[in-house]
Amino acid sequence: MTFWLVRGHGRNVLVDAGFQRADLIERWKPADYMTPDAAVTSAGVRPADVTDIIVTHVHWDHLDGVRAFPNAKVWIQKEEYVHHVDSSGNPLDRAIDAPNALMLASLRREGRLELVDGDAQQIIPGITVYIGGKHTFQSQYVAARLSTGTAVFASDNAYLYENFDRRVPIAQTLDSASNLRAQERMRAIASSPRLLIPGHDPSVFDRFRLLRPGVAVIR
Repeated sequence: MTFWLVRGHGRNVLVDAGFQRADLIERWKPADYMTPDAAVTSAGVRPADVTDIIVTHVHWDHLDGVRAFPNAKVWIQKEEYVHHVDSSGNPLDRAIDAPNALMLASLRREGRLELVDGDAQQIIPGITVYIGGKHTFQSQYVAARLSTGTAVFASDNAYLYENFDRRVPIAQTLDSASNLRAQERMRAIASSPRLLIPGHDPSVFDRFRLLRPGVAVIR
């Protein structure tokens, strides 16, 4: 489970939200698991103070933890949402599981769901989302302006540093060519290769200073 906290302009923004349902924890038995709210607390932010969550795509390990942050506005690509969730909250595609489809529909009724309509949208000061490389129907990735430059949080549009270094697509994509184009664009957006952050590479914690075990500071 990897997600990122971006702070600034009076906002505490999560890129994805991990997972917390007991059935998922029991099924996958993740090592060194920490609940999303505990992880954010360990980084110095109260869960109630998270203002925004950018959901890169609908897979459970990125989406399920949204409910741990009761005051957050949730951002997702419009086409990702309408492809996966019907008006009653039923799943339309096997990429999303039923409890999370229902949760997204509920968030929409509550007025907490923001549907991003298209590519290269600055949704929050200093934070822009881009349509990704077809990991799911309309996955997205995030560019954030930091004090040291622009970082790109690839999420599952690039699993590992190896995807960037060897210019190979991810294993799970609906369109390998689209995925490679997205990775090339990420390289152009990031201020330096160092600020290209893949979605599931544990060596992130070797390349950046640790605030504490499992919490890296991207600078």
